[in-house]
Formats: sequence, structure tokens, C-alpha cells
Amino acid sequence: MGRVSQAQAEENRRRVVETASRLFREQGTHVSVADLMKAAGLTHGGFYKQFASKEALIDEATAHAFEGLTQLRDAGLEQYAGQREAAQQALIDIYLSTEHRDDAADGCPAAALAADMARGAGDRDAHRVYTEGVSDFAEWLATEDQDGITRLCTMVGALVLARATKGSPLSEEILTTARAALTATS
Repeated sequence: MGRVSQAQAEENRRRVVETASRLFREQGTHVSVADLMKAAGLTHGGFYKQFASKEALIDEATAHAFEGLTQLRDAGLEQYAGQREAAQQALIDIYLSTEHRDDAADGCPAAALAADMARGAGDRDAHRVYTEGVSDFAEWLATEDQDGITRLCTMVGALVLARATKGSPLSEEILTTARAALTATS
């Protein structure tokens, strides 16, 4: 088999990072390199041509996931013509929906990666990116009436609990109750 072009190598790397970002949010960072590369449609041997280690990929995939969250927030702000509270409310409604609950792979990295970050080494780049992403998200959620950390904790906690109780009436109740609490305080 011949060497791949630089453009193809960059495309392969992008595909691995995107796939890892989705799989890590859906299944956790314990996903094997072999399974990850298979999901990306590439060979296991190609991994080490692209990344120094699985930890390096976790770092990059975490950053990618938070970049996606920032893009979602920015798109909402643009959609609501800069009206921050309207954009925040729309994001809260999407965040605390059954669709988001059921789609961890494309969902919020703050909720999906929390347990992995808590177990991982605090000096890793992924932990720094995660911490900065959570802080930035909380800052964006702040209103004149309520700090963003309270709102973010309500959202992330509700999402984690709703996912853990999926299939029961409690799951829907958690989402509905959290959404109502955040609407009442905005």
C-alpha cells in the first residue's frame, strides 16, 4: 500500500478526532484504540502515525467537543440577533430535551466527560480544556438574576440523572422539572 498524501493524512486525523469525540462522549474514554479506529474506518496501525498516545487523542477530542459546544452557543446567539437571554433559554430547552438526553455522542461534553475527567490525572491537557470549557459555559449562562454555575450545575446534573434513569417516568420528570426551574429564574 502506498503512502497517503498530506491532505489525506490530515483528513484521516480529523476523522479520528471527530470519531473519538463522539465515542468518548457516548461510551467514555476507555474505548480501545482498535475500536476507535474501526469506527473511524481506519486501521489500528495508522493511529500511532497520527497521535503520540491515546492520552494525546483524548486531549484533542475533548477540545474538539468543547469547540462544538461553543459553536452551538454562538449559533444560538446569532439566531436570536444577539439577545443573550433568548439564546440562553433556547439552549436550555434543547439541553434539557429528550433528544439531547438520548444523543450523548453529539451532546454536551461537560455532562458526558465528567466522570472520566474526575478519574483522570489533573495535570493533563484534557482536564485543563474541560475545566476551561465548563467555566466558559457557566459564564455564558449567567444572567443578572442567577449565576451561571448554578444554572450549569442544574443543567448538567439533570442531564446526567435523566440519562441514568432513561426508560422510567423519572427521567422525563427530571428534565421537565429542571427546565421549569431554570425558566422561572430567568
